[in-house]
Amino acid sequence: MDDERTARFEAIYADTFSRILGFALRRCAGPEDAADVVAETFAIAWRRMDAVPPGDQARLWLYGVARNVLANHHRQIARRHDLSAALAAEVAQLYQPSAEESAELGTIGEVLRGLPEDDREILSLVAWEGLGHGEIAKVLGCSRNAVRVRLHRARRRLARELATAGVQTGWLAMSGRETR
Repeated sequence: MDDERTARFEAIYADTFSRILGFALRRCAGPEDAADVVAETFAIAWRRMDAVPPGDQARLWLYGVARNVLANHHRQIARRHDLSAALAAEVAQLYQPSAEESAELGTIGEVLRGLPEDDREILSLVAWEGLGHGEIAKVLGCSRNAVRVRLHRARRRLARELATAGVQTGWLAMSGRETR
C-alpha cells in the first residue's frame, strides 16, 4: 500500500512539476517564492494523496492547491509589509531628528569613520554595547587600567576631530564617567 502511494505520488510529481512550477513562477515576485509555493503544493499533495483525483484531474487539482498556497503566500507578504510599515512609522515617531540634528549626526558619523580602528572599537564598546571598563578589558584582553587610558585617549581624539568639524562636544566630556 505504501509503495503504491509513493509510486503514484512520484508519477504525479514527474508529470506535473514543470507545469506547477511555471504556474507559480508567473505569479510570484521571485524564483525563491515560487519554489516555496511548489514545495508546499506537493507537500499538501503527499499528505492528501487519497484526495488527489486520478489521471489528468490530478494536474487540475494541483493547480487549485497551488492557487490556494499562492493566496496564503500573498497574504503573508502583505501582512509582513503592513507590520514593517507600522513599525517604521512607530520608530519614526519616536525619533525624528531636525534637519540640523541630521546634519550634525552625519558629521559625527564621518568623524567616527575617520578615527583609527582601535579608537572606534573602544568607543563603540562603551557607547553602543554599554560595556564598563572591566568588561571591555575582558573583551580586548588587556588590563582595566589600559582600557581607561585607551578610552581617555580615544575620547580626546574624538573631541578634537569633532571640534575641528564644528560639532559641539560638551556632551562628550560628560560621558567620560565610567566606573564599572
